[in-house]
Amino acid sequence: MKIIDKKLFDETTAKAKESPRLRMNHNFHETLDDPVNRLINAIEPGTYLRPHRHTNPDKTEFFLMLRGRAAIILFDDAGKVTECVVLDPKSGVYGGEIKPENWHTLLVLDSGSVIFEVKQGPYVPLQPENIAPWSPDPSDTEGVQKFMSELKTYIK
Repeated sequence: MKIIDKKLFDETTAKAKESPRLRMNHNFHETLDDPVNRLINAIEPGTYLRPHRHTNPDKTEFFLMLRGRAAIILFDDAGKVTECVVLDPKSGVYGGEIKPENWHTLLVLDSGSVIFEVKQGPYVPLQPENIAPWSPDPSDTEGVQKFMSELKTYIK
């Protein structure tokens, strides 16, 4: 049996804090071609999850906030924010499901945040058409910081 407990959260969070990307996943699926990908993702403030979608192949993505807080932000095709929901188990907002055609990102609000993610397998790296062309490239650190600061203004 695979157990999800505080020890796993703390170990994965420690790895996330050491990672240049400020996030680390722990997969529960045995292989990347498993028909259902299940993982926890320890995510730290400052991590940049470039806005993306999951089309071609279409994949619905499900997030359940296990610890901490993060905002799910949805965009239209031009990059305008259309919805922002803060996942916060303490306030009674636990998760969200995102349809394949929705551009989205997560903005991490608390250190030590951990989400449980589920989406259809097999794992397929994001194709260029699924990466938001209106969002800054991760190598553009100044642009990323400005973009993330602008996103914070949508958090209520």
